[in-house]
Amino acid sequence: MALGAGPEIERLMALLSKLPGLGPRSARRAALALLKRREQLLIPLTAAMQDAADKVVTCGVCGALSTRNPCATCSDPARDATMICVVEEDSALWAMERVGAYSGRYHVLGGLLSALDGVRPEDLRLDSLVARVREGGIHEIIMALPATVEGQTTAHYIADRLKGLQNQASVTYLARGVPVGGDLDWLDDGTIAHALKSRR
Repeated sequence: MALGAGPEIERLMALLSKLPGLGPRSARRAALALLKRREQLLIPLTAAMQDAADKVVTCGVCGALSTRNPCATCSDPARDATMICVVEEDSALWAMERVGAYSGRYHVLGGLLSALDGVRPEDLRLDSLVARVREGGIHEIIMALPATVEGQTTAHYIADRLKGLQNQASVTYLARGVPVGGDLDWLDDGTIAHALKSRR
């Protein structure tokens, strides 16, 4: 790290470098920015992080991060309780909410199945999803998982686990294909092939 910076600064840089998208160099720059702007950045950030550590919990129903349990989405009577959108992480849930086109409930898995990374079914929130569907009243389960090998493997595994429990619930998948404003010349072959198969 930084030669002679002192153990406190070294520790700050080491912790920052563990954040996604921050390597050792970016962590050094971030640490310097925080330390140089102590009053404007470091002290408010410290307070915000402590507040988050004290108050943010995992929703006992859907697995989303929230300051309430159950979270605002799960406890909102205006949300459609017959639909569950299955997502990998909170970031995907936030993306869906940002669009404002979905009014149902969610289920956050906390990751994807991956033999290479050693992520097994018991490492994800799959049992709680099965329990929610088993309770009944669910008409549709939307798989909003990444279009990766791990995402598709996880979606197929979930669909298999839900067979026989669905009580007429249908399992659907987000459409994949040409993005709005997309140019065919810039798209990969797999995207074009999937768009052709999913045409309507």
